[in-house]
Amino acid sequence: MIKLETRRAPTGLPLLRLAFRPFFLAAMLFAVLSVAGWLSLYHGYTSWRPTGFDAASWHGHEMVFGYAMAVIAGFLLTAIKNWTGRQTVRGAPLAWLAACWLLARLMPLIDTPLSTVVMAVADMLFMVSVAVAAAIPVWQARQVKQVGILAKLVLLLASNLMFYLGFFGLLEEGVRWGIYSGVYLVIALILVMGRRVIPFFIEKGVDTPVAITNHRWVDISSLFLLLALWLLDVFAQAGLAVAIVAALLTGVHIIRLVGWHTAQLWRKPLLWVLYVAYSFIVLGFAIKAVSPVLAIPPGIALHAFTYGGIGMMTAGMMARVILGHTGRNVFEPPASIACAFALLLLGAVARVAPPMFAMQWYASWILLAQILWIAAFALLLFIYVPMLTTTRVDGRDG
Repeated sequence: MIKLETRRAPTGLPLLRLAFRPFFLAAMLFAVLSVAGWLSLYHGYTSWRPTGFDAASWHGHEMVFGYAMAVIAGFLLTAIKNWTGRQTVRGAPLAWLAACWLLARLMPLIDTPLSTVVMAVADMLFMVSVAVAAAIPVWQARQVKQVGILAKLVLLLASNLMFYLGFFGLLEEGVRWGIYSGVYLVIALILVMGRRVIPFFIEKGVDTPVAITNHRWVDISSLFLLLALWLLDVFAQAGLAVAIVAALLTGVHIIRLVGWHTAQLWRKPLLWVLYVAYSFIVLGFAIKAVSPVLAIPPGIALHAFTYGGIGMMTAGMMARVILGHTGRNVFEPPASIACAFALLLLGAVARVAPPMFAMQWYASWILLAQILWIAAFALLLFIYVPMLTTTRVDGRDG
């Protein structure tokens, strides 16, 4: 679990004291700016194009390896400090990580022949550095149980490498393999971390004691089924097998969600946002399961996973971690957080549900979802920038 305090006295620039600070700030700002850019590209409001990219590949890559990886870096390099009791990167090394991430995000804005090469190098340096920064304290503490998390970081690194190999014409299916593998691996991280923290958060966050149910067979089967879905969907493109495995995943995760449910969580924004986000991932599995029969466009399941699942889960986790690690009370969040989560939920619904039934207005549903995403993260920025850039309210370090 993520502990919410540290004994060390404050030192250095507040923004570089712990990884969640620069990376959550970067992720929220990038969520606003990159989707604003995607909105302009998709609807033809601008003549600008990301250097070297087609618009869809840029959007897909940057939401996975730009936005989501920033959240993952901030979360894991904060959590690992508490799991292991070892100090993770701060100060200059943390600034190096953030600079690599930022350079990779800026390169598509610069129209030079070497922009994409510099982007690829910076991006891979960032991901290698994050993996090393996560592995060192885990190794020092000999925490073998964290190896699965580190393995997923390495696989994300490999996925990004596949993307760039495809982008530079060295791997025929590399672009598609890289982006879609990245999506599945981010989902894998969310499901593993969600299993660790969501039941704990619910038990501690509701007003009266509740009994949370977990099943070991669900924990094990869900991991193997997700591995099978990733390989079958991305590399084999085996439609019927994908549908069967997705149906099984839907079933096991519904069992998990039922075991976690209590009516009390709906009164707590920091709880319902995580529960709804997890539910969107399950919805993505369900859509995958019925797609061969109902001929649902593949982008619908993809955005159930990404907008509803990854988007809402990362927003909810950032909101909670920032409060706890800046010395604030996670049980009394700012009231406006609920509004930000509601905007994101409405956007996820707009992106997934209406396009299945009213394709004639598809572009309008996309525009609505984009606007709601931008508004939600702009509000989160307004709430959290002061917390991320100033010292903890309790005077501690971190």
